[in-house]
Formats: sequence, structure tokens, C-alpha cells
Amino acid sequence: MWPQSLLSSDTQLNQQSYYEASVQRPAPAAPLQGTVQADVVVVGGGFAGLSAALEMAQKGLSVVLLEAEHIGSGASGRNGGQAIVGYASGQGPFEQQLGVQDAQRAWDMSLQAVDLIGQRIAAHGIACDWQRGYTYVADSPKKARALRAECEDHQRRGVASTWAEGADVARFIDSPRYLAAFRENTSGHLHPLKYALGLAQAAQAAGVRIFEHTPVTDLQRGATLVARTAQGEVRARYGVLAGNCMLPAFGPRVAPEIAPRIMPVGTYIIGTASLEPALCERLIPGNAAVCDNNFVLDYFRFSADHRMLFGGRVSYTTMTPPDLKGVMARRMGAVYPELQSVPVEFVWGGFVDISMNRAPDFGRLGANLYYLQGFSGHGVALTGLAGQLVAEAVAGQAGRFDVFARLQHRAFPGGALLRTPSLALGMLWYRLRDALG
Repeated sequence: MWPQSLLSSDTQLNQQSYYEASVQRPAPAAPLQGTVQADVVVVGGGFAGLSAALEMAQKGLSVVLLEAEHIGSGASGRNGGQAIVGYASGQGPFEQQLGVQDAQRAWDMSLQAVDLIGQRIAAHGIACDWQRGYTYVADSPKKARALRAECEDHQRRGVASTWAEGADVARFIDSPRYLAAFRENTSGHLHPLKYALGLAQAAQAAGVRIFEHTPVTDLQRGATLVARTAQGEVRARYGVLAGNCMLPAFGPRVAPEIAPRIMPVGTYIIGTASLEPALCERLIPGNAAVCDNNFVLDYFRFSADHRMLFGGRVSYTTMTPPDLKGVMARRMGAVYPELQSVPVEFVWGGFVDISMNRAPDFGRLGANLYYLQGFSGHGVALTGLAGQLVAEAVAGQAGRFDVFARLQHRAFPGGALLRTPSLALGMLWYRLRDALG
């Protein structure tokens, strides 16, 4: 069963994280002891849970947040830090299931999700190196055609985007690998762990009670929800499950009906030694974040202290790939040959949750229990919006939440034993397809 191997691999992966090395964490919040009452119990101390807790506290609700490890210990504190408009699924599932009007409404909300980051940073004084600018790149003629269509779609939907191909690509990225690119200044990037810790501080200032090292092992449903932990319980009128792929790993009995609809995917990042600022500006003019349009993609950017943070390579088995540092350094060298000899000082990773169709999976379990999952690699911005939407729904204004709740999701095939190897085999095809252009 994947939850046990997931926990072991997850602990191993975060021991050399640049993000953890570049922050000073506050003293940890104490674990829950005894019984407490609240209007809302939130399970999960990542972006989604923190956003939901903050929004609901600002609406006057009493909120308790339970985190199995420590704030930002999962994907929210380890990811590539790229806040992107749109959805990993593209607009297809939205248009097919919801119709053109609500699909466009969902797209517009993705723009609001990115803006929400800036609003929260300004409102709460969160120092997290927020930087606007995003460059999309393609490494073959076929992928360049697909990228051109994506650029034009962004433009039609109101995201100002500038196209480049051939020698003109150097305006956006100085790499021999890419044939085409487009740049937009709506999306951006940040230090995700600093942002998570800032959200936690803002939530506590708003009155949220946070308990760390407090995994929820069972959840009794009904008019009053009872979230049980090793040494206590929370009784609440409403609940929000925001543990994503780690929820079944810590509490397999909490919400077993939603666990099969997402899969944990390992993704990995290296951090180099600090580089000369002039070199950074030449390699990525304007300090944008960058991502290619391969199925198994590379994504990268520079940190505030001028390190190349290069992400890519995925694992669908929950096992850390062998020679991870070497593999990632070679991928970086294929994009930037002049960085082949640069020391790699950090290598880390973590698990993100993906849904079958890569669209987000938000919904209700009964009248008073909500869940947020399936961010599929677009969680830096979308999690913040999700927290805002679920807070609106709890307060009786569910219109925006229900746009997403109407999306239908299927379980991954193969059951608990076979879905992981089945997906891993499927990924071999996509890697071959990327290699063939």
C-alpha cells in the first residue's frame, strides 16, 4: 500500500531542502491535548488549509487547524514556487462538463488566484520574494506549434503574452534547447515555505488555533464533526480536509472515498551555489520563472540569492529515483551547458497530488464536510483560491465553490495495489513521446 512507503520516502526527500535551509522557523505549536470546540476544524497546514483557516477566521468563525507534521512540511513548503494562471488540465474538462460560460468563469478565477497572492503578501507583510513574470518554452517544432496555440489562447482570455521563436527566443531565455517561447507577467514565483509560514502567522493573528504534530486518525461525521487525534479531539460544526495526498497516509479512515481519485507524484528540485547576478539576468532576462510544455516537464527559476532552482523528473512509484542529484544536474546542463560545472548544494523533493484529468477536485462529503485536493502541480496559486472558496461556502455563499464541485472525477484504475504500477508504466509512454518530439 502506497501510504506507508510515501511517509518513509517523504521524510527522506526533505533533508536537503534549500527552502528549509533559508528560513528560520518559529517555535513549533504544541500538539493537541484534550477536547476543544470550534466552528470549523481544518485538517492540513499547507497553503489550502492555511488559506481556508485565515479566510474563515476573518469571517468571524472560530477555527482550529490540525497539522500532522509542521506547517508547510508537505508540498506547500517544497514545490517549485511557481504561481501559474490556468489549470494543469487545460480548459478541456471545464468546457466539456460545465459549458463555455462557467469554464471561462473558472479561468477568470485562476487569474484571481494569482492576484490573491499579492493581496495577502501586502495585507500581512509576508516577505517571500514574490516576483511576477513567467516564460513558457518548447524544444521541438511540434511542441512549438502547441505552445503557439497556448499563447494565442492566453491572449484571447485576457492574459497579455508576447511570442518569440528562433533567435528571438533569447529575449526571454538564453538556452540552446528551446525553439519557441512566450512570456506573460500575470504568473510569477515566490519562496513557498516563507509564504506558508507567513500565512500561518496571519492566521494565528486572526485567531486561528494551530496544533502541529497532530495527525487526524479518525473523523466522526454528523451534525457535529469529531476529529480524533492521538491525544485529543476537536468538535466542530464544519470541517475542511486539506491534506491532499498525505491525508490517507496519516489518516486512512478519515475520508477513504476520496483517496482513490488522486495519486501522489514525486517531483524533485536541485539548488546550485549562488551565481553572479549578471549571469542570472542573461540566462533568464527579467527574472521570470520558466517551464517547458513536455508531459514530463522541466521547470526552473532563480532564487532571491541567485541560485538556480531546477525542477523536473517525476516518480509515480513513491520511491526516490537513484542518483537523483546527478540526474537532475544533467537535466539542468542540457538546458544551460554553462552550468554543468556549477556546484549543486541542495537536492530535495516531495509529493504533489494529481487527479485523473488533472483538474482540481473540490467538493462536499455530506452537508458540513468539505475537501480540497487534486491541484495537479498548479497549487501555489490555486490552493489560496480554494481556501477562499470553501470559506465562502461555509458562510453560505457557495456559488464560486460549486463551479468546481460540479466537475466529475474518476478513481485511478487498478485499485490500491495496481494503480501505482499501472501509472508508472503509462508514464514510460509519455517519456518516449517527449523524447520523440
